[in-house]
Amino acid sequence: MQKIREAISFYGRVQGVGFRYKLGYLAQMYSVTGWARNEYDGSVSTELQGLEEDIDKIIQALYNDRYIEIDDIRRRRISLDEDERRFGIRY
Repeated sequence: MQKIREAISFYGRVQGVGFRYKLGYLAQMYSVTGWARNEYDGSVSTELQGLEEDIDKIIQALYNDRYIEIDDIRRRRISLDEDERRFGIRY
């Protein structure tokens, strides 16, 4: 498996439900780096970097969370950030 980085936007009931904190927990569990930020339109923007299968597992876990309702997701590959070492929440 190769390391990738994706810019991912989540739409639905993704703010006010612990989405970013759950994402941070999952990122740590799967050794994925990146960041998450609430957007003014009610979505959450993220960049995730790690093994593709681990990023897919994180997304599936978010779909399966009983408090989170993801209506739409937009994913695109972007360049790796070789200097990034952790996951953070941006404000």
